[in-house]
Amino acid sequence: MKYRVVVEKRVGKEALKIPSRHRASIDKAVLSLASDPRPRNCKKLTDREGYRVRVGDYRILYVVDDEARTVVIYRIKRRGERTYK
Repeated sequence: MKYRVVVEKRVGKEALKIPSRHRASIDKAVLSLASDPRPRNCKKLTDREGYRVRVGDYRILYVVDDEARTVVIYRIKRRGERTYK
């Protein structure tokens, strides 16, 4: 029951700005979404469709399409006052 993980182009550019000490744990979390798109520590977003996973100070925002068996990651951002705006 593997899902295909798709990372949007904008996210790839944002990921280059993340310090390398955080990038390894974020990469591990992204890859784990292929086997479990709704892990225990995920939260359903209330103001829009999708979920978020916390990895340290960073948040991975994504949408799950069960019919197509894909996980689309549309944002990786450091948690701050303006993260979700």
